[in-house]
Formats: sequence, C-alpha cells, structure tokens
Amino acid sequence: MTLWLTRIQPDLRHRDVRRDLASAVGMHHRLMMLFPDDLGPTARNTLGVLFRIEDTAGPARSPQILLQSREHPDPSRLPAGYGTTITKDISALISLLSNGLAVRYRIDANPVRKPGHTTRAATGAKAVIPLSGADADDWWARQAEERSGLKLTSTHTTPLTAARGERHQDKHHIRHTRTRFEGTALVTDHTTLQQRILDGIGRGKSYGCGLLSLAPLTNPAK
Repeated sequence: MTLWLTRIQPDLRHRDVRRDLASAVGMHHRLMMLFPDDLGPTARNTLGVLFRIEDTAGPARSPQILLQSREHPDPSRLPAGYGTTITKDISALISLLSNGLAVRYRIDANPVRKPGHTTRAATGAKAVIPLSGADADDWWARQAEERSGLKLTSTHTTPLTAARGERHQDKHHIRHTRTRFEGTALVTDHTTLQQRILDGIGRGKSYGCGLLSLAPLTNPAK
C-alpha cells in the first residue's frame, strides 16, 4: 500500500488559513477537501487521513501542516493563495522498519482513561477522563510498548493546547486534550508498528491527534 506525506506551509495572511488553524474541526474539513467527495461517512478512515500541526524550525516558527494519507491529495483543491505543498511517497520508509531498528518518534496524542461502567455508576466519573503529567506518560508507554511494537528508550513530553471546534451538523463542541510525545525507541514488532502508523493511535484522529512519525536513528549512541 502506498502512503503519502504532505507538508503544507500555510500563508498566515490568508483568512481561510487563520480560520482553519483556530478550529480543529475546520482544519479537518479543509484537509478532507483534498480528496474525492463521494467516499461516504467513513472517508477519513478509508483514506487513512491523519494530520498534525507543528512549528517549523528557525526564528519565524510559522506553523506547518503534516498530512498523511493512503491516497495522493489534490492540492489544487485548496483555496488560491492558501500556501505551498510538497507531497512525498513514504512507503519505502515504512517498509524499511525492522525489529531492532532504532528510531526517533513524534506524536501528538489524546491520552485518556476510560473508567468501566460500574466505576462510572458508583462514582459519577465521566466516560472519558483526560490524562496529564505522569499519567499521560504512562498512557503513552502502554500504547507504544504493549500495542505498537516499540520499546521506548527516551521520552520528552510537551503539553499542548486542546484541539477545539464545533461540528456544524449538530453544533457539538469538540475538545481533545493533546500531549506531544517525542524521543527514541527500538522497533520490537515491525508488523504491528506499520499498522499503527497507518491507522493512527488514540482518540481524536480526525482533529490532529494520532499521527505517529518515525525516522531511523542514524547514531543510536546519541
């Protein structure tokens, strides 16, 4: 299966850019516009669309959008002047993952805990409880080592602002807490890891969470 990574450098002077960056729902809809319209209610899952917004290096630190998808996006469907795009086929990188390989990783994720029905009934706890600090670190360690074929060797954690927005069809307010996890790891199960890269990790995948990026670590001693 071919996997594409698109980098969009948006022009912050563009009104649509500013509006999209302010709403995770708006950004989701904008990126889905780069693909065919007739794929039904599970289009994001069918296309494997995941995205992350992060700052570029350098003094300007302007945001860029990373978009991963199984289908090649059509940047001509962006509004005129929205920004510049570069799309690369990263299938070869994914296929090179092998057990024992040292990698760098980055993911913006929505760490949560889901109390059982009995616990919720007894305590009135919410169905989904956002996690932070050490609890978030523990969540990521479980996701990586028990479910994603990685053995973590280092982790740096950065709390991020929540992904927010309003779904137009039902006026439902979206809010997903986000934490960035980045560091180094060893691949322990490359088949599981490849699938997790394709599917994304955790909740909020429509709204900028769950995209796991990997790069081979050229000097594991550092």
